[in-house]
Amino acid sequence: MNEPALHFIGEEIEIHFDQEPARQKTPPCPDGFTWQGRPYRVVEKISEWHDFTRRGRMARNMRPAHAAVAAERGSLGVGRFYFRVRTDTGQIFDLYYDRAIKDVDDRLGHWFLYREIPA
Repeated sequence: MNEPALHFIGEEIEIHFDQEPARQKTPPCPDGFTWQGRPYRVVEKISEWHDFTRRGRMARNMRPAHAAVAAERGSLGVGRFYFRVRTDTGQIFDLYYDRAIKDVDDRLGHWFLYREIPA
């Protein structure tokens, strides 16, 4: 049996909260997002998970004992928070917040539309 293929998107999106989260670096699931100029409303959070894997040079700059703790709870500028959501269009998407710091003027991280899940 052939399963429908995932549709990889990998584009940055603008997210919307009905009420601003208390902590920006550990956000809850957004209430909506805008992708390619079109607004989407999140009608259901299906699941959520996180990944605190250190990537690139960040993977080599920590002692092993500290790295083990960071892998469980994250550390400054490291980690992704994933959300699988159903939108008002009936589509299912995975989106994530990446806490990576790009530079001193861009420390908040960014949201991405990761992929569309076939219904």
